[in-house]
Amino acid sequence: MPSKTYKLSIVNYYNTTPFVYALKHKPLSGNHLFEYDIPSVCAKKLKNKQVDIGLVPVAILPQLDNYQIVSDYCIGADGIVDSVKLFAKKPLNELTHVLLDYQSRTSVTLVQVLNKYFWKKNIEFVQATEGFETKINDTTGAVIIGDRTFGLTETDFPYQYDLSEEWKKYTGLPFVFACWVSNTDIDTDFINEFNSSLAFGVNHIKEAVAEFPNNTKGFDAYDYLKNKISYQFNDAKKQALAKFLELMKGI
Repeated sequence: MPSKTYKLSIVNYYNTTPFVYALKHKPLSGNHLFEYDIPSVCAKKLKNKQVDIGLVPVAILPQLDNYQIVSDYCIGADGIVDSVKLFAKKPLNELTHVLLDYQSRTSVTLVQVLNKYFWKKNIEFVQATEGFETKINDTTGAVIIGDRTFGLTETDFPYQYDLSEEWKKYTGLPFVFACWVSNTDIDTDFINEFNSSLAFGVNHIKEAVAEFPNNTKGFDAYDYLKNKISYQFNDAKKQALAKFLELMKGI
């Protein structure tokens, strides 16, 4: 059995519902501490060594002195993800500015990678603060991620560019938004038990949705978790992650 106690930071978006369900119904032995945060805070805590393991945006990996990916599971997508989009009232060709979601690290880097290598538009990217969604206008779009995208319709924003779908068009690969990363040596027994618990959650999405429903109008929680989010950190995602980290260097 794991002999150490660890502190973990978990993204508190709906896409982690299978993980939360797993940790409740197939709990880890020991008295590990779990904290639930937005992605940017998960990243900050791991970087500052306030936690031992974090489900962190992959864009921070180059900022870590030493790290290891400790799980076979991640937050990813293979094509359309629905919850990471560039929202606009005008088409991409007419945008002059794009606001970057302050809760994000990976997605706001991804949109800049896509623009440099794929879209090749003359867009100025602006770091945003809370309430930025109200500043979307004719020539200013915004990257919005996570649960706040649920229920945003084409009536609100006629032009919506799914960033994972755009990445798939550009590379032919899936995308990895966040991985379980440690900044210290982690007990092998803990990793094995942790992976077993996460696998349980990923294999019980229907039950997870029943226990933790999301009733946003027009949002199909089961379809989102089962068919939009892709949890396995497989070889294709490892290839995609390596490519993304390489392209990041040019931003």
